[in-house]
Amino acid sequence: MQLRYAFRLDPEPGQRGALARAFGCARVVYNDAVAARERARREGAAFPGAGALSKMLITEAKQSPGRQWLSEVSAVVLQQALRDVERAYTNFFASLKGSRQGARVGAPRFKSKRDARQAIRFTANARWKITGAGRLLLPKIGEVKVRWSRRLPSVPSSVTVIRDAAGRFFASFVVESDPDADLARMPDADGLPSVGIDLGLTHFAVLSDGTKIDSPRFLRRAEKKLKKAQRELSRKQKGSKNREKARLRVARAHAQVADARREFHHQLSTQLIRESQAVAVEDLAVKALARTRLGKSVHDAGWAQFLAMLEYKAQRYARVFVKVGRFEPTSQVCSVCGVKDGPKPLHVRTWACTHCGTVHDRDHNAAKNVKQAAGLAVTACRAQVRPDLVPAQREEAGSHGIHTGARAAQRHSTR
Repeated sequence: MQLRYAFRLDPEPGQRGALARAFGCARVVYNDAVAARERARREGAAFPGAGALSKMLITEAKQSPGRQWLSEVSAVVLQQALRDVERAYTNFFASLKGSRQGARVGAPRFKSKRDARQAIRFTANARWKITGAGRLLLPKIGEVKVRWSRRLPSVPSSVTVIRDAAGRFFASFVVESDPDADLARMPDADGLPSVGIDLGLTHFAVLSDGTKIDSPRFLRRAEKKLKKAQRELSRKQKGSKNREKARLRVARAHAQVADARREFHHQLSTQLIRESQAVAVEDLAVKALARTRLGKSVHDAGWAQFLAMLEYKAQRYARVFVKVGRFEPTSQVCSVCGVKDGPKPLHVRTWACTHCGTVHDRDHNAAKNVKQAAGLAVTACRAQVRPDLVPAQREEAGSHGIHTGARAAQRHSTR
């Protein structure tokens, strides 16, 4: 599978200027392509293809007085900017038709030099390379120092140079992982247990074996520092150098929080994949939860990023990853007898089953239900565990009112 390996760059002052020119040229070509497409849409003409845009916005533009500075950067960078436009419109039209999964994608917008993230991409045609001294040689930029933290598993196919809001530079390499080397790095899955995970805010994660992982709450712990930096930024005059310095301090403070959260997610996800042969999680509606009064804590936890890491690492290391439906009543069902005991407010952390009398920890019981709902719970003879059938409780029996027509048919079909 294809992976991205990112490393910090330390460009010299002259190289920073060359990278800034490359970012600007790629941004101008991107905006020119979006403008050409929008102009064709308004006039009712056919959209210009990639070849026509390349000829008009790169080849011919370099000969014009207003765009001759495009020749100061690598042509591959400009070509990749056009490819980004093509991909953006492809995703937009696929989203309109409903053939693209995920959230709805809007139409491509113009980029600004004040955007938090600037990026350029070099493919193999650009003839970039990693020198013997460990530096990254980029065309028309030079040999840039790289902070290597690990070895690349294979020869990269492309590299993307990124500048974030904090002014840091990164090189992101696209590499192909070696399946045999990945499997040799992890212990054999045979004999390892399966685990169900219940994500929360009181604890970041509670495992089906009873392990509780505390929530680091990186944003909450840094709120005092962030508040002070943001207050200093608001007092600076707009357009001044002091305001730019204050903006960088705010961006770096936020970058520290994001980096710490990402490192925590990487370490925990790798540990779970290493120590388990199968992992089951609940498919949470993170966007909906983020709109509640607990939105800041939900964003601070970063559940979506953590689940994405678990999924791709399970695929990489040949582990089983299962997502349980978000409407599964994992917090309402007794994991011992299987009786549904009804919803409970969030402040109820322990409860006793009305049928069998078992006292449950809310999160631990939910984690065990997630594991059972995913079909990962097994007995000593490796047979699947399912709760025994029990009589319906008083609140579950009865007609619950009279439903007619389509509502009645839908209700009985879901049962």
